[in-house]
Formats: sequence, C-alpha cells, structure tokens
Amino acid sequence: MASRQHERQAETRLKVMRLIAQNPEMSTRQIAERAGISNGSAYYVLTALVEKGFVKLGNFASNPRKGQYAHLLTPKGIREKSLLTHSFIERKREEFVALQAEIEALEREAGLAGEAAPFPQTGPKETARD
Repeated sequence: MASRQHERQAETRLKVMRLIAQNPEMSTRQIAERAGISNGSAYYVLTALVEKGFVKLGNFASNPRKGQYAHLLTPKGIREKSLLTHSFIERKREEFVALQAEIEALEREAGLAGEAAPFPQTGPKETARD
C-alpha cells in the first residue's frame, strides 16, 4: 500500500494536471491557488511534470505579453493523468466502502441498525404564530 504522503503527492499532481487540461493559460500562481498549494509547490510540481515529459511549455502566439506561457499536456501527460485519475477513484472507492462499514458498525452499536438515521438539526425550529 502506498504511503499517505505518496497519495497526497499523486493527488496534487492530478489536481495540477486537471487544471492545466481545463485552462492551459493559467499562471503558476493561479494553479497554486486553485490546487490549494503554495506558489513554490506549484512551481515544483510544474517543473517536475515538464521534466518527466507530461507537460510542455508553449508561448501564447496572440498574447501581447510574450513572456507568458501555456502549460500543455503531452500525450504522455494525458496518459499519466488518466492513470492518476483511475488510481484516485479506486482509492476513494476503498475509503467509501470502509466508511460505510464503520457507519454500519456504529449504528449497530448505538442500536440504530435498520433505522433511517435522522439528520442533525442546526437549531430550534421556528413555528408560525397564529
């Protein structure tokens, strides 16, 4: 089984690759913000993706600021994104099954087995006055 740190890194790579696929023109700062990571981490992840051949950089042909780049997924990157997505889905399904089993055990322990558990109320109900 993969370590939790490895899983977090894979999840971050997947988030970054999904963001790039949706909008190749995003800046590193925007990627960091949307992925919930620091600017330095975003730069590190993007650099690693470029070095592995999953992402390539391209200039905006029509952009007056010629220093701005687009991050483009390569065919190898598209395959990696697909593999990461599959792995993520499988891990979340396993977590879901484990969580369902834990909920069922807690319901049995609390004597709620077979009953529809009521949703917690957020506060007292308001009643209409006549």
